[in-house]
Amino acid sequence: MGIARLEPAVAVAALLAVTASAPVAAAPPDAKPAEQVRRGEHLAALGGCSDCHTPKRMTPQGPVPDVSRLLSGHPQNEAVPAVPPGALSPGGWMAMANEHLSAWAGPWGVSYAANLTPDRRTGLGAWTADQFVKTMRTGKHLGVGRPLLPPMPVASLAALSDAELRALFAYLQSIKPIENQVPQPIPPK
Repeated sequence: MGIARLEPAVAVAALLAVTASAPVAAAPPDAKPAEQVRRGEHLAALGGCSDCHTPKRMTPQGPVPDVSRLLSGHPQNEAVPAVPPGALSPGGWMAMANEHLSAWAGPWGVSYAANLTPDRRTGLGAWTADQFVKTMRTGKHLGVGRPLLPPMPVASLAALSDAELRALFAYLQSIKPIENQVPQPIPPK
């Protein structure tokens, strides 16, 4: 498997399909933890979090999420192929993705899907709900760091209510922690 190449119109349509969803009611403020986690799981499914944050395995029907690595991000020991010179250009390709859809190359450089599991060292296990909400609101790592890069649907996530973001965080904290140190983004050349 190599890099998947998308025509600009197809890439935009694909990103919109992943991020677009009808408004979803958040769990009520007095929701019990299990109800909040279920709500967060629903929001993660609607938001397509697994599309990029869960590595894929190849089947006769094509790539499917590898649920044993649910939301663990780009595999730490998996290099991505170099972007062919001139492949990303005005009027040409807008973005390319690896076989897992966990690494994306575009005018922003190369971005890797983060480990969203509650692993304390490599995932979100040391984060607080407030840090998660601030990250989604600002589009910056921990609310103050580097920008979250495409194809992360920052605008769609920022439109969620605090209760919805807290439900999403509660769900992410409830899944199996997976130690997987995702590489740092590579800036454009």
